[in-house]
Amino acid sequence: MKKNLMSVVILALVLANFVLTGLLVFTIIPETRNANKMIEAVCAAIDLELSSGVTTGTSNIPIDQIETFQINEGEPMTMNLASDDGKNHYVVVSIALSMNIKSDGYKEYGGATGLQAKEAIIKNNINTIVRKYTKTEFDENMSQVQNAILADMQSLFGSDFVVGVNFAEVQTE
Repeated sequence: MKKNLMSVVILALVLANFVLTGLLVFTIIPETRNANKMIEAVCAAIDLELSSGVTTGTSNIPIDQIETFQINEGEPMTMNLASDDGKNHYVVVSIALSMNIKSDGYKEYGGATGLQAKEAIIKNNINTIVRKYTKTEFDENMSQVQNAILADMQSLFGSDFVVGVNFAEVQTE
C-alpha cells in the first residue's frame, strides 16, 4: 500500500513539473523574446552596437577616411605619472589622434590644421588622464590609457570626429 501511495505522489509531482514547464515555454519565453526585440530596437534607435563594447574606432572606418593629427608636432611629450613607491616616474610618448574626415566635426574644427589652435586644451586633457596612472599601470594597461584619452577626446570634440589615439615612441621611467 505504501509503495502504491508513493508512486501516486511521484506521478503527481511529475505532472506538476510538466504543467509548470509548459507554462514556462508558452508564457515566459515569448515575453523574453519580445523584450529582447524591444532592447534591440532601442539600441538601434540610439545607434548602439550590441556586439562590441567600443562605440567608435578606426577599425570600422576605411583608411582613406582617416587623417592623423600629431600632438606637439610629433615631438614626444614628457608627463609625470602617479607615484606608488615614493619615487617620481615619467612617461615620454608621441601621441597622434586619428580623425574621421567624413564627420561633421572635421568640417567644424578644420581637421589637423584646426586642431592646432586647440592643442593646449588637448595636451592638458591628455596630461590630466596620464597623471592618474602609475608606472606599472601605464606599462601593463597602455590600451586602457589610450581608451581613456579617446573617450575624453570624443566627449570634447564628438564621438565621430576623433576615432583613435595612437602612441609612438613610448618610454617610461
